[in-house]
Amino acid sequence: MNKIKLYLKRNFEKTSFPEYTIFSFYAILIGAAAGLAAVLFHNSIEFFNKIFFEKTKEGLFFFGTAAVILLPAIGMLLQSFMIKIAPEVSKKKGVLEIIKSVAIKGGLISFKTTIFHFLAPVICIGSGGTVGPEGPAAQLGGGVASKVTTLLDFSDQRRRIFTAAGAGAAIAAIFNTPLGGVFFALEIILLNDFHTPTFSALILASVTASAISRIFIGNESIFSFSTPVIGNYIHFYLYLLLGIISGILSVLFLKYNDYTNSLFNNVIFKSLPQWLVMSVVGLLVGVSGYFYQDIFGIGYSGINRILNTSLTWQIVIILFGLKFLLVPLILNSGGYGGTFAPALFMGASIGFIFSSVINSFFGLNTDPTTYILVGMGASLAGINSIPITAILMIFEMSRDYSIMLPLMLSVIVSSTIVQIAIKGTIHQKLLERQGFNLLNGRETNVLKSIYVDEIMQTDAVILHKNTSLSLVVAKLMETPNHKIYTVDDNGNLAGAITETEIRPLITEFESLKNSLIASDIARTKINKIKSDKDLDFALKLLTKQDVDELPVVNPNNEYQVIGTISRNDILSAYNRESIKHNLAEGLSKEINTLDQAHISKIAAGYSIIEKKPAKEFIGKNLLELRFRNKFGLEILMIKRSDKIFGETNSENKLVMPGPDYIIEESDILVLFGTNEKIEKIKDW
Repeated sequence: MNKIKLYLKRNFEKTSFPEYTIFSFYAILIGAAAGLAAVLFHNSIEFFNKIFFEKTKEGLFFFGTAAVILLPAIGMLLQSFMIKIAPEVSKKKGVLEIIKSVAIKGGLISFKTTIFHFLAPVICIGSGGTVGPEGPAAQLGGGVASKVTTLLDFSDQRRRIFTAAGAGAAIAAIFNTPLGGVFFALEIILLNDFHTPTFSALILASVTASAISRIFIGNESIFSFSTPVIGNYIHFYLYLLLGIISGILSVLFLKYNDYTNSLFNNVIFKSLPQWLVMSVVGLLVGVSGYFYQDIFGIGYSGINRILNTSLTWQIVIILFGLKFLLVPLILNSGGYGGTFAPALFMGASIGFIFSSVINSFFGLNTDPTTYILVGMGASLAGINSIPITAILMIFEMSRDYSIMLPLMLSVIVSSTIVQIAIKGTIHQKLLERQGFNLLNGRETNVLKSIYVDEIMQTDAVILHKNTSLSLVVAKLMETPNHKIYTVDDNGNLAGAITETEIRPLITEFESLKNSLIASDIARTKINKIKSDKDLDFALKLLTKQDVDELPVVNPNNEYQVIGTISRNDILSAYNRESIKHNLAEGLSKEINTLDQAHISKIAAGYSIIEKKPAKEFIGKNLLELRFRNKFGLEILMIKRSDKIFGETNSENKLVMPGPDYIIEESDILVLFGTNEKIEKIKDW
């Protein structure tokens, strides 16, 4: 592999090809890798489906037709064993892990995580688990892309772009929807962080993956239906109503999903082993599938039966109810899969039932196919917070432009209702519950939490403005930053001297060294920064002024130089803070077990302690508290009551707070620092 890597670097990157051409080549390479991985994932699901529903079922012949009841339970039992073998890796599942990887780990995903989350969903879906393949497929595509870019020694920024591109490409390959894959990566993985190079990579990777999928799996849409008929525009209010219904049901599904998650983690798993719980859930799926076969697996065949109106509305209501109830039970008990396909299934059911009701009771003679497709888009957008992706995916599946207007109306209405109900997107809320606030980017949050006076260099070279030129040159050569600040008789900043000011004098230095003084050559127009500003402000100022260093002045006297700050200082501070965040994430399990006021030593001279906030902290944000300055300690994490959908759980959740985080009375601060500093705050 190293030889391949060296070959690529020496014989490709050093060619005369433009940078964009090289970038495009890698995007296509990532798309091909993700596409092949998605094809393998698709075929593996079919293979395991045959293993379970043909070979395993035959082995259980003595149960007769009831043997299918046991198949999902066997699949869930196998997954529980995998969780037991690799408990830490098993937790890193789903789209959220890709988002965190891209946002805070430079797109780095361990390959063993990719392998685990390839096998587990294949077993779950192959054994009849009624979940979707898209979440695991995105994780697979992102994981493969991360591995390829790591082998090729890509920078964190490029690996981040291509990991997102790989995830989107896998979605494009699974659903045969290249535009849907592009906007899936933009809306979910990158949290709408749009940049032109990123967009180019997403398009090239998704198109490549989709092409590979069409070669190996086929060019047909996964759904078959008659041409949609949108009807008279006077009845467009019906699509608005369908969007409202879909949005409300999406909110109910998300609340139920959150409730089951809390129930399993806070109640059931504390009294029963996970393998038993997962087996029981598998039996529930098996019983449901025994009576209603369309519940088994991804559900595409069931959606096609709904699209072709070959099911009665009573059966569709039952299928909707079973899907609604079983999907959260599978995922929250420990099963592996996604919610795209279930959302499409439930949306198809909603659209079919809605069309049947208005046709039967109001005699409007609407086209069921149109309402089914629109319902699929509205539910997909509502449950997964992906309005643009949902619109494009349904459009690409239907290949009919006439459906766009009603589709957009219902999707936007459904998404808006969900966003109002949960006050944001579902991924944003779930990330916040895990302690990640990625909406504004980790970099901004980190830099806003650190102040200039915490990291500034205090060894600035300061000379009187009347200093001779020869001494100025001598001092300038001694200082590593090659920058001197001059002051007047009152010690106030008067100017700055760099090599730029000295260079024109070199040829006549001997004749000028005794006649010129510092004030003769110093620049008097100086950009400076006060010590009480944060690093985000400092970095923006450095960028705006296009300089590498700024003098730091006293907040109460803007002409008194007390230090300097450079881009390297800010970068070093950011890297240290990133290490702290990674440490916090790595120790999250141990932190959860800490008792208040108990000191846990983690390295020589360093410890972690939990403390309730002092009364004067309550109601203030971290910017106001200046905690690091006052106490010399890091707020590693904060334990707080879990709140989502306006409800509070008894279990504390770990939060990595941003600078705007407001301390509450019920919070518990997890503090990190030297033993000496911790001892000083033990009794506050």
